[in-house]
Amino acid sequence: QVQLKESGGGSVQAGDSARLSCTVSGRTFSSDVMAWFRQAPGKGREFVATISRDGGTTYYADSVKGRFGISRDDAKNTVYLLMNNMMPEDTAVYYCSARYASYDYDIYYRESDFASWGQGTQVTVSS
Repeated sequence: QVQLKESGGGSVQAGDSARLSCTVSGRTFSSDVMAWFRQAPGKGREFVATISRDGGTTYYADSVKGRFGISRDDAKNTVYLLMNNMMPEDTAVYYCSARYASYDYDIYYRESDFASWGQGTQVTVSS
């Protein structure tokens, strides 16, 4: 049974930092591209960040570039999202997602590319 479990959400102040974690089970994590998406109230789900299966390639949405960092620890089957200098517009439910990749350098960033999803964790940033 495939499970993606996010943690680390909560309420923070603008300018604060926070780190989300997503632990994966039931999949061969080391073969997966991992990504974070988010959905703000009243909006569709949007891409945030993605990381290749070897961790060597990352890609970010323009809205978070320079503030957020994605990383992975294959020994723990966990992907992280470090969020710095957070802003109220970062308020959303954050989801992690996984899909198999054929090559170490592959990355994906479209919602439709991903087959496995977590249930999400709420992040609220107040001004």
